[in-house]
Amino acid sequence: MASGSDFKPDKDLSTICTKLWKLDTNRLVPGVDYSIDLQGYTRVSQRQDRADDPLFSHVNDNKLQQIPTFKFFIALLDNYSQETGVPEEVTEQEVQENWSFLNAAMETEVMKKAHRYLAKKKLVPKDEKQFKEALYDLWFKLYSRTRGMGRGNYDSSGFEHVFVGESRGHEDNREVTGFHNWIQFYLQEKAGHIDYKGWVPPRGVRRVTKKDRPNEKTHLLSLQFAWKSDTKPVGSSFIGTSPEFEMALYTVVFFSGRNGKNCIEIEDYDVEIVVHKMGDKLGSSYPVALADQQP
Repeated sequence: MASGSDFKPDKDLSTICTKLWKLDTNRLVPGVDYSIDLQGYTRVSQRQDRADDPLFSHVNDNKLQQIPTFKFFIALLDNYSQETGVPEEVTEQEVQENWSFLNAAMETEVMKKAHRYLAKKKLVPKDEKQFKEALYDLWFKLYSRTRGMGRGNYDSSGFEHVFVGESRGHEDNREVTGFHNWIQFYLQEKAGHIDYKGWVPPRGVRRVTKKDRPNEKTHLLSLQFAWKSDTKPVGSSFIGTSPEFEMALYTVVFFSGRNGKNCIEIEDYDVEIVVHKMGDKLGSSYPVALADQQP
């Protein structure tokens, strides 16, 4: 367990998030379904490549296609333009793909539990169809992330930012924003679009010792990487978890947590789940790895 005296977990959120974690039966098994090669560590302020090899040395691709939520999730990842400021064009097929994923996610116990929890608190509709419509608006409804775009020219969504990733900037001052999903990372790495630079020590670690080094069974990592030459100085992601778990977790925190940092205990992890709200829209959500997080 972490951590410093400033870590004061929200008990109610911790309870429901731990229940969601335990219900994530589609989570892949480290060392069996996938293997990671952490290599060297780096810092947010550093740009030296500390990893010659990819992060993922093995992933069971069959499972990614056999588990419905994984399969439908992967189908969504090529539906977006990487560049912010470029209006997204959503086809009828892409809308159908969004609903296929949401429908599959709602068949899982983890998403059903999230719905029951939020509905009991009267934060979302009790009716499942209406809840799915609320999920669609939260995750897939487009909005403008870039100032100066014309009316109706929307370039982003919660799903794109959190799970797919975006890039912004000009010439030599470009960066990756969002991109907090391990499946997208693996697939982009496999396609040759990701250059993994090394793991970043959990927040609060100033002098890295052996006990601070993550192991292959760690389900939460902070990473530095380049995506199609654009840099992500640090990005935290769950590793091996199902897409429905992550969506359920961030949805629960969005509706019942607070904007910004939410201190939460999830099983053996003390984490911050950060939520950035843009009115009634999800701007971003991601986990922050803290010190002493080894299971």
